[in-house]
Amino acid sequence: MTEPLSLQDIAQRLQGYDPQALSASHVSRFLSELVQPVRETETVPILQALDRILARDVISPISVPPHDNSAMDGFAFRGSELSGEQVSRFRVVGTALAGTAWAGQVQGGECVRIMTGAIMPAGLDTVAPQELVQVEGDHITVPAGVLQTGDNRRLLGEDLMAGQAALAAGSRLGPAACGMLASLGLPEVTVWRRPRVAYFSTGDEILSLGEAPREGAVYDSNRYTVHGMLQNLGCDVIDLGVVKDDPAALEAAFREAAAQADAIITSGGVSVGEADHTKAMMKQLGDVAFWRIAMRPGRPMAVGRIPQGDRSALLFGLPGNPVAVMVTFAAFVRPALQQLMGWNAPDQPLLKARAQEGMRKKPGRTEYQRGIVRLAEDGQLSVRITGNQGSGVLSSMVQANGLILLGHAQGDVLPGDWVDVMMFDGQL
Repeated sequence: MTEPLSLQDIAQRLQGYDPQALSASHVSRFLSELVQPVRETETVPILQALDRILARDVISPISVPPHDNSAMDGFAFRGSELSGEQVSRFRVVGTALAGTAWAGQVQGGECVRIMTGAIMPAGLDTVAPQELVQVEGDHITVPAGVLQTGDNRRLLGEDLMAGQAALAAGSRLGPAACGMLASLGLPEVTVWRRPRVAYFSTGDEILSLGEAPREGAVYDSNRYTVHGMLQNLGCDVIDLGVVKDDPAALEAAFREAAAQADAIITSGGVSVGEADHTKAMMKQLGDVAFWRIAMRPGRPMAVGRIPQGDRSALLFGLPGNPVAVMVTFAAFVRPALQQLMGWNAPDQPLLKARAQEGMRKKPGRTEYQRGIVRLAEDGQLSVRITGNQGSGVLSSMVQANGLILLGHAQGDVLPGDWVDVMMFDGQL
């Protein structure tokens, strides 16, 4: 395996890298260089494969479908015998059922009643749906001009041919992909091991659930939002709870996390000038960079590695404010973890929506506003912000169904302007 680059090496590759004023695009490029995918595989039954990441290409062992068959219930005949502008009349000489090949012979002017999925009898290439024809005893009449040769027939290998790549390594196995694997007769599949991600909150002011309220303290919401986001992504989550601002406790938590996990996520203690010990312990135990990102919310962030024996765990030190945690996770941590998973995830598409109201925006930073996106009467998307955009206002994130993404160089937004929106779509 190639020796991973140090953070200093990665920084030297990025033109214009400035840890005190880092653009969102620089962060993304840095993380793409930093993350090395998990390369341990396991074989799981198809019923346990949902949302797993495929480790190897799947080559189809059979053709799907394995023979020409009918796409619906109806009557099969030779399309060449359709009478053009005249009605066509056929004599019914048998019935082809799904799962059993019909063994008879069909002469000119004859047809076979056929069920959906049944093998097309030899020489027949067209199916008239039963609701389209008129049945008179053992004859049917097909109206003129409603069918063409080949209609309502599924061809052998129309979905997949034997030997063809069915699914590519790095694909996430959704319901359709699991169904495809089953259609190939494959009872199990080889996937990458789920990444193990450890999380803990830091700070003397953080209360765990069940503790009595006290002045100056807040209940830990970040632990539960991060846990949910990691579960949605498909990670194995190691919950280490709340760690007080004590050097010995922090060292023990980081060492425990690094021993078990592929990645560590913390919240709090990474801002410039913080008086707690989190940053000092990160520096002591690992190769860590501390950034001030040109974004809102979520300016402070720490990234690096903590070594553990012959391996190391990625480290993501997120801000302490709840909305900043969610935004930095969506913008940076989620794509990095997708790379760790071995998932060749498509870029999340940005949609265009008309702003229902003006938004103040300073050029020189990327902003993520919480928004409610709706379909307007003219058929276009419109978006409005969810009120108070403070980084500690979690209720505005609950109300939102997407983020309004205002780019680094963008200025103020006027009512009616088009803006980019990133839909949550179950990710946050």
